[in-house]
Amino acid sequence: MTKKEERDERYLNIMLKNGEEEEKENEIIISFSAFFVQLKRFLIFWIVLAIIIGLLVPVWKLLTISDQYKNLTALVSFNYDGVEEGKTPDGSSFDVTTLKNPAVIETTLTELNEPLTLLESVRQGISIEGVIPSNAIDKITMYRSIYEQDNLNAGEKMLDVKYFPTQYKVTFNYSSTGLSGEKAVELFNTLLENYHTYFFETYGFNQALGSAVTALDYTTYDYAQAVDVFSSTLTMLEDYISNLSEDDTTRFRSTITGYSFSDLSESIDTIQNVDLDLISSYVTVNNVTKDKDTQIDYYNYRIETLTRQKVIAQETLDELNASIEQYEKNTIIIYSENQDTSEYTQASATYDDMFQRKIEAQKSVSSCTQQIDELQKRVNTLKGRNSASKDKIEKVEADLVALNEKVTDLLNKTNLTANEYYETVYLANAYSVLVPASSSALRTTKSVMNSATEPLLIGEALLFVCYIGVAFVLSLILENKKRKLAQDAENNADEKSIEETITEEKKKVRISTVNDED
Repeated sequence: MTKKEERDERYLNIMLKNGEEEEKENEIIISFSAFFVQLKRFLIFWIVLAIIIGLLVPVWKLLTISDQYKNLTALVSFNYDGVEEGKTPDGSSFDVTTLKNPAVIETTLTELNEPLTLLESVRQGISIEGVIPSNAIDKITMYRSIYEQDNLNAGEKMLDVKYFPTQYKVTFNYSSTGLSGEKAVELFNTLLENYHTYFFETYGFNQALGSAVTALDYTTYDYAQAVDVFSSTLTMLEDYISNLSEDDTTRFRSTITGYSFSDLSESIDTIQNVDLDLISSYVTVNNVTKDKDTQIDYYNYRIETLTRQKVIAQETLDELNASIEQYEKNTIIIYSENQDTSEYTQASATYDDMFQRKIEAQKSVSSCTQQIDELQKRVNTLKGRNSASKDKIEKVEADLVALNEKVTDLLNKTNLTANEYYETVYLANAYSVLVPASSSALRTTKSVMNSATEPLLIGEALLFVCYIGVAFVLSLILENKKRKLAQDAENNADEKSIEETITEEKKKVRISTVNDED
């Protein structure tokens, strides 16, 4: 190798070394010991901030959304015939929103001496949600699946999907009422209890009977017509008591009136067969009337109307008798182990319905016949005799006053007895509060804390990430500063060494050049 080549190689080595030093300067190096030092440095700050966030987030939640947790919840139940079909005890459509009926709320506010200005805020704060059992949900889901599969019978199946809840979750948010938790609980539970009275008065449907009957003023009618009014009233009352008696399986006896339904029925029979018949016969025999000619015209009109009704009822009865005779009952065949068979017939719902209609038609024919005969006797009597004297008229009026008092008293006793029966027997469990509302500061606090859990965790996580990030970045910056300072010092030493080497090499080159020239 020549001296020039050796000199070039030395310069190349110096350049490579300088390149390596530059690459080292661009490297990012972090020491774990430096990272832990920074973690320790900011540990106190992180703990303090974590505690502050842990306190501020729940307080913020409590101040901003605590109204959302001013909710009281109760569970109510309806249990009577027809509720599964969405009906009330009287057969009308049931509307569960009557739970927050303004009349019930007004009664409750008055009872608790609260201002009626709260009525609307209380009503709007109440929400109602039906509780549907899991088996009903499974059934609905199954039929929905059938529908989605385009099954031809899906439409028919879907008819059975309707479900009317018997239990309801009632929620009362009292944030807009300004009531305390304790007052809100008292108001809500009182309201639910008062609804029992509203439900009974609305759907007990026995008071309507008494009101309708007593609304008739017999004094506006002629004496014979007044007798008919009382007769209709007693017949209506007897049918009403008979229906109650059929539903009663407890042999109910009222603790208020001391009457059973059987006692009331006997009282009606006594008034009809004794008091009413005596007055009716006296009026008929003695021609007690306010206007003889008007009465005759009225009776003739009634006879014509009843005759038409009798003809229609008789035709219906004949058709039903023919249908019943031709009707083929369902035949059931029973096979025994010894291969013997037996058959028997069984009436269907259609047959039972026709038979019931036959009984009603027979009753209508008999009733029309009896009324026609009675009216005809009255017409004949009015035509054959003169009108009654003033004394007889006064006697009939006095008897009608006494009769009216007995009928009114019987109506009152019937209403009281029926009221007690509906309330203690028939509708005893029709409406009940299964779980009353309750409230406590602890429960509200728990609700707020549960709501604050997620933002609290997010805040603490972000703080922790910031803590780690700051420690990492600072340790990185400090370590690289130290390394740069050390590198600069080393570079300065290397540069000095290089300069000395270059100077020495230049001397050698000059010496070598001189020698070559020589």
